Amino acid sequence: MQNILRTSTLVMFVAFALASCKQENKETATEVSSAESIEEHSKNLNDWFEAQFQEEVKLSPMTQTYLGVKTEDYGKWDDISSKREAEDLERVKRRLAYLNDSVDVSLLNDATQLSYTLMKQDLEDEIEDFQYRFYDYPVNQMHGMQAEIPAFMINMHRISAKSDAEAYISRLNGIDALFTQLVENMKIREKNGILPPKFVFTKVLDDSKNIITGKPFDESKEESTLLADFKGKITSLELSDEENQELIANARKALLDGVKPGYEKLITLLEKQQQRATTDDGAWKFPKGDKFYNIALKRTTTTSMTADQIHDLGLKEVERIHSEMRDIMKQVKYEGTLQDFFKYMKEDKKFYYPNTEEGKAAYLKKAVGLIDNLKSRLDELFITKPKADIVVKAVEPFREKSAGKAFYQRGTPDGSRPGTYYANLYDMEAMPIYQMEALAYHEGIPGHHMQISIAQELQDIPKFRKFGGYTAYIEGWGLYNELLPKEIGLYSDPYSDFGRLAMELWRACRLVVDTGIHAKKWTREEGIKYYATNTPNAESDAIKMVERHIVMPSQATAYKIGMNKILELRENAKKELGEQFDIREFHDVVLTNGAVPLNVLDNLVDEWVKSKETK
Repeated sequence: MQNILRTSTLVMFVAFALASCKQENKETATEVSSAESIEEHSKNLNDWFEAQFQEEVKLSPMTQTYLGVKTEDYGKWDDISSKREAEDLERVKRRLAYLNDSVDVSLLNDATQLSYTLMKQDLEDEIEDFQYRFYDYPVNQMHGMQAEIPAFMINMHRISAKSDAEAYISRLNGIDALFTQLVENMKIREKNGILPPKFVFTKVLDDSKNIITGKPFDESKEESTLLADFKGKITSLELSDEENQELIANARKALLDGVKPGYEKLITLLEKQQQRATTDDGAWKFPKGDKFYNIALKRTTTTSMTADQIHDLGLKEVERIHSEMRDIMKQVKYEGTLQDFFKYMKEDKKFYYPNTEEGKAAYLKKAVGLIDNLKSRLDELFITKPKADIVVKAVEPFREKSAGKAFYQRGTPDGSRPGTYYANLYDMEAMPIYQMEALAYHEGIPGHHMQISIAQELQDIPKFRKFGGYTAYIEGWGLYNELLPKEIGLYSDPYSDFGRLAMELWRACRLVVDTGIHAKKWTREEGIKYYATNTPNAESDAIKMVERHIVMPSQATAYKIGMNKILELRENAKKELGEQFDIREFHDVVLTNGAVPLNVLDNLVDEWVKSKETK
């Protein structure tokens, strides 16, 4: 009986083992099948993302040039007509429909799910924002087409072959048609109640007239900006004298036949609109202006913060930074009030390079030295570093009077054009030596250059994420990196550390003034007075900043809100991880997913913290 039982038990055990083995094999096969399915669906969607990106690039000759791509469109401009905007909207709707109806999110890997979420949100925002497509000023002192088109020719249109020179000439001829569309767009905006305030017109008229000044437009000794650029670029080509002279003759003709009439049309409209413009500055003056500004804040900050919340945050941050500045006053043994110290920093010549060619050259040399020094310290703070190089340049004379204090221009993904940190040296009193460190770290390394270049060089995310952006993330990273070098011992000069605080203070004031102008009906003069009272910056700085707020509603709120979020996430991660916290790994999480909304960045850091805790 026992043998029978043993045999029966053995048979049952073998049967159970065989069944279990079959079940395990089935589960393994299912897992493999599932993994293969996820890989396949993720690849398919990423291929779709790439196709949509390439479709956009194909439709934009200017984007092609920005990316360093030369096609048969190298001599063309973008179509900026209302008809094209309507076509763009239909394309956006088709893409959203595809994501909603044809993609099973559960069959995507984590990285592709994030791309799906970001693309879907971007498309939904574009559709919602279409009603506000006229709520901007295509011609303004910050980034208007009157200055950006010649800047594009000078900085973007490279000439390495005769065909490139011919494409340059083609673009010169095309400016007339481009500006015809621009003028029509500006007329549509005015009909819809969107007209720049009065102060804008003097600046943009100066910019426009500067472009058609000099040879071949008049008999002056100086060559015009674009002719000088063209002649300088073709000197590197190995051409015969006859070919060289033919190209120059064709360029001169294009300047007279294409550039001059285009700018004259624009100038005529601007002079007429100038007579109709008012001194009302805020977005509140637009139809549905309050609603527009709230949406603009939402897009810029990628948060749900209201104008009042942002305004109050700014006031608190200004108070905190003023307190830290008083600590530096004690450190340098300065007797007097904070306003006295501001006055001292504004007026003492030792804090400024002279407003001469030698002074400007010295500024640029010092800026290069600051960036080079930090390059040598990057391993202390970062794992991933950009392959692309960075150069430092002064803002070109034709636009320096109206351009911002400093800015960064991305390089090409292949490295053929480096990233550029532009410093505006038009008014050297607006570029104090004590702010040089913070400015170089923000615009150059480890600020915008690292963030933008690393994003472009990432291999595992779709291109719409490599080249897209969220202002709070991008500018928050820039401002965070004004502080970061202090944590490895830089800013050894207390005046430079004061300069860092002055730059942070400037961004805190932006929260107050931007919301003040657009939500609380502050005037331009009230905004200027707030900056002049609460910061050590030159009056010219205050004027430019307030005028920037006016033509770019909400944009300037991104910096401080983004910086605060990055610092908050870093401090939370430190508390959670303790000795396991590695700042280099934290920066990798922030940088190696491309630009993301702040709530998504929050999730990414949280996932990283949890992954570290489980090890």
